[in-house]
Amino acid sequence: MATLSRERIATFVRGISLRQVRLASGVVLFAYLVSHFLNHALGNISLEALSDGVYWHLAFWQFLPVTVLFYTACAVHTALGIWALYERRQFRWKAIEPLQLALGLSVPMLVIGHVIGIRLGQTLFGHERLYPQVLFLYWIWTPYRVWMMLAVMAIAWVHGCIGLYFWLRMRAFYKRAAPFLLALAVLIPALSMLGFYQSGRMVMEADSVEWRAETQSQSQIGTRAEARTLERITDYSLYGYFGLIGIALLARAARAVNERRRGMVNLSYGNGRTVRVPKGLSVLEASLRNNVPHASVCGGRARCSTCRIRIIGDHNELPEPSQREAFVLGRVGTPDPSIRLACQLRPTCDISFFQLFLPHTMSADGHDSNPTRIGQERYLVNMFVDMRGSTRMAEKRLPFDTVFIVNRFLGAVSQAVLASGGMPNQFVGDGMLALFGLSTTRHEACRQALRAAAMIAANVDELNKFLEHDLHEPIRFGIGINGGEVIVGDIGYRDHMVFTALGDAVNVAARLQDMTKSLLCEVVISDEVCFTAGIPPDTLPQHDVEIRGRNEPMIVRAVADARTLLPPLDEARSFAA
Repeated sequence: MATLSRERIATFVRGISLRQVRLASGVVLFAYLVSHFLNHALGNISLEALSDGVYWHLAFWQFLPVTVLFYTACAVHTALGIWALYERRQFRWKAIEPLQLALGLSVPMLVIGHVIGIRLGQTLFGHERLYPQVLFLYWIWTPYRVWMMLAVMAIAWVHGCIGLYFWLRMRAFYKRAAPFLLALAVLIPALSMLGFYQSGRMVMEADSVEWRAETQSQSQIGTRAEARTLERITDYSLYGYFGLIGIALLARAARAVNERRRGMVNLSYGNGRTVRVPKGLSVLEASLRNNVPHASVCGGRARCSTCRIRIIGDHNELPEPSQREAFVLGRVGTPDPSIRLACQLRPTCDISFFQLFLPHTMSADGHDSNPTRIGQERYLVNMFVDMRGSTRMAEKRLPFDTVFIVNRFLGAVSQAVLASGGMPNQFVGDGMLALFGLSTTRHEACRQALRAAAMIAANVDELNKFLEHDLHEPIRFGIGINGGEVIVGDIGYRDHMVFTALGDAVNVAARLQDMTKSLLCEVVISDEVCFTAGIPPDTLPQHDVEIRGRNEPMIVRAVADARTLLPPLDEARSFAA
């Protein structure tokens, strides 16, 4: 167990890159933004509600560990944003990406004065600037700042939403969650801006000599000398920030000159197309720069493997895969050193290659592509069902009769699978592969598969009764059920693409179905599926079986009559309830 934990930790660490660090810091900042916006929204109720809300807001975000995390995230995210400006060689992925970068770089220059005036003023001089003081400054003393505040709220929110979209669009749940996320993305800033307006109006209505004496004292907003000190700090901070951006731009220009001095390389696409680019560009960047279609769902972020290429010829002179590239290739089970990620490989010599994914089947930005159809790793429960004796039946019957009976059998099986929440996937002769878990949890997928097996038995019994005058013997069947991580996506060629699952878990399910013959039963289920479904261990007979291609025996459960699976399922549900 300890070894397994160390392996998981090592795998997790290998998967961390600067993009993951930027994502994690961005999530922290977006959480702060949501908290701040919800606090603003209380202004739609009253100034008292706004004051009560800021108390809880500050109590959480000024808790020392959270404060350290927050300001670390601010510094890291800003630094990585400037680094992204330097590192990004190609801005033609899609307009939304340079827009996100531009919005992100503009946030610090717009918000730095606000942060220094409030947070640094409190730290250096003990100011107590809360909503009454800030709203007075914005709505009465310097009303032009109202528009600046509304602008920075919109810019920061849009930047954060774009980042979350790029992160979550590859997740299985995104399609179902998208309408709710869109509603939140519109409602939260709208309520926040409206609350900011309403609270500002209430401050303007409450403005009086007595109110100013109560809320605008020197202990709360500071002296003019302190204000000038904070303004100088703001100016120097802005100069420093603009200087960092200028350094990044100058470094980009110096890099371009240096790359051209270092020479050019030829990239041959294996279809007769060759482009000549400076050394240092990734293969994907070279493709986009020269208008060569190249598949890339994640937009070159090394979060998917759809930009994979296979190097033709010698690949020993190529740079070694980065930690992130090795992690992604390891996740898709690609030990072949000639296969690389186009978004990560920066060749230093002439290379020839071909793309493993056809560009016309997926967009370069992934906007119109369904990640599940393109390729995704996920846990599924796989069920193989096979009809027994169809070969002998074909020898004794007319072709039409054989096809009629096989179709009725597959129809009975498909009805049970669909009724249980699964998806009939592939029909091979008189057999079928069904998938469970495309839109459910592991636990529910396992229960659906077991319930489908019981329903298949009931449906086939009804079919046998219906065809008893035409059949010499009842239709028999075998079912193998196994769960595990598989790759799902569209497999095939051009107009003959089929959505299916690939992986060891699918192969094992097929072999378990074959074992129903030697074990003289209707269903063979992997022990892992039974355990996940909540079936008590002593309910079904246990067998240790050898699986071709595996070094160790596998524990399975054999079920002589598939209909007997329903009582254990109901018992497990009652126990869980």
